[in-house]
Amino acid sequence: MVLKSTFTFVAVAALALFTAAPQQADAHSWADCIDWQFKKGGLNVPGKQGQDWTDGAGKCNGYARRYPLGKAFGSLDSADPNRHYQQVHKNPNSALPCSDKRAGKEPGSDETRANPVSKAYGGKWGKMTVTNVGNTLCVRWPAKNHAVKDEENHKVQINLSKVRNGKDISQQELLKNTIAQLPFKNCKPGKNEDRRACGGCFKVPVRASGVYLLQWRWMLNKDEWYTSCADIQIGK
Repeated sequence: MVLKSTFTFVAVAALALFTAAPQQADAHSWADCIDWQFKKGGLNVPGKQGQDWTDGAGKCNGYARRYPLGKAFGSLDSADPNRHYQQVHKNPNSALPCSDKRAGKEPGSDETRANPVSKAYGGKWGKMTVTNVGNTLCVRWPAKNHAVKDEENHKVQINLSKVRNGKDISQQELLKNTIAQLPFKNCKPGKNEDRRACGGCFKVPVRASGVYLLQWRWMLNKDEWYTSCADIQIGK
């Protein structure tokens, strides 16, 4: 009886310890901010490592389409609808570049182009990015448990349409206008792998003054892409 009771106690204790331990489930990322501005003295430089992307080290001056304000960083994977849009596995380069809330492996939130574009910004949504040719833009995203040692090859494409003040172009056309390749793992160190703050910076290329589609596109695995879309107003 003593042996049986001891075994039962150990088994129950082990189960309790397992269930009490924090569980890390893989989730999928999105662009949290399209125009992240570091505080004075921050490393707002393309290609530099070690930037501090955490709240308090800077602020966001431009967001993706219909991005809800007032939410905790990295929390929108549990929202309804969630923030991440996964293009179809079979041929992601022919998928919609921006979520319509219906298509895709994971539909995500509505990021279709508004008419006028200003309707997707302001009020309960974040404001639109306003910048100039030659400026540095920094985009921020949550790690969602994927900025770890055994996941080295993840990359973020930044695609910027050349169509001014017009409809969204196709994913295939966007791929002809990739202006930056950013390492996904450029993150602020931290214990919470799910909500580590990550990001990357790039220069705004030459465009005529107007509003353009910018796409953040993250490759997790082969043919597995997640996107966030934003309108950015570019001046001279």
